[in-house]
Amino acid sequence: MAFIDYYKILGIAKKATDKEIKKAYRKLARKYHPDVNPDDKIAEKRFKEINEANEVLGNTGNRKKYDQYGKDWKHADEFEKAKQQQPYTRGPYQGGAAHYFEDDFSDFFSSMFGGGPARSRAGNVRFRGQDFNAELQLNLKDVYHTHKQTLTVNGKNIRLTIPAGVKNGQVIKIKGYGGKGINGGPNGDLYIKFSITNHSKFKRDEDNLYATIDLDLYKALLGGEITINTFNGKVKLKVKPETKNATKVKLKCKGFPVYKKEGQYGDLYITYQIKTPTNLSGKEKELFKELAKLR
Repeated sequence: MAFIDYYKILGIAKKATDKEIKKAYRKLARKYHPDVNPDDKIAEKRFKEINEANEVLGNTGNRKKYDQYGKDWKHADEFEKAKQQQPYTRGPYQGGAAHYFEDDFSDFFSSMFGGGPARSRAGNVRFRGQDFNAELQLNLKDVYHTHKQTLTVNGKNIRLTIPAGVKNGQVIKIKGYGGKGINGGPNGDLYIKFSITNHSKFKRDEDNLYATIDLDLYKALLGGEITINTFNGKVKLKVKPETKNATKVKLKCKGFPVYKKEGQYGDLYITYQIKTPTNLSGKEKELFKELAKLR
């Protein structure tokens, strides 16, 4: 795995405070968010890098490991455990704890992931396998219903059941589907991050959906009935007479499925946007003039 400079990605110094990290992340996340840059592959890639950097630097524990172990920060715990179980020294004894040098550190990880000179030093110590990370890109409509999908990770096909209601950026863990353990140690886990794009007319906020619907002036004044499309079919709405522009209507349980709570849904909020008629005929203009006199 090549070293990734997360500080450089967020544009901050290594001495940056937690507050500065959060501020930098929010600024860049807004700039490169997929909703702001639709169909922009470069912005999409940048957005993923920014989120990854924040997951590391935005967590105090992860940041400490990253600062100390660089690209191998995820395996810091295994390295520390190995030092305790297999202590040894290089050079003259100085009366303190065992000393490790940079080549020892490299050998240790080499023994964990692909063989190397430290394999004999590790002896029969059992090491947990490496965790794998994968990203699955889906459309919003794909996660309205629970469905199955095959994901290929490191050449292996994994059949997944994706629950309805998963959120953009959500990470799920599949135990034991990571790298193989060393010396009989347990396998690592597979972490799957969902990247969900939204090309629909609905805006999603948690489990609720929001949409703006055009309403013609006559129906707004006189009332009537309209039909709208939802993720779960068509719905008829009754429009009250003298409906004002920007009126909001709540459709209970017509929103998005609640994650892992079968049968539960958020709400759908409709905002009416009244359309003013254009290209009026002479007769229509006369009628509006008569109406203006009556008012």
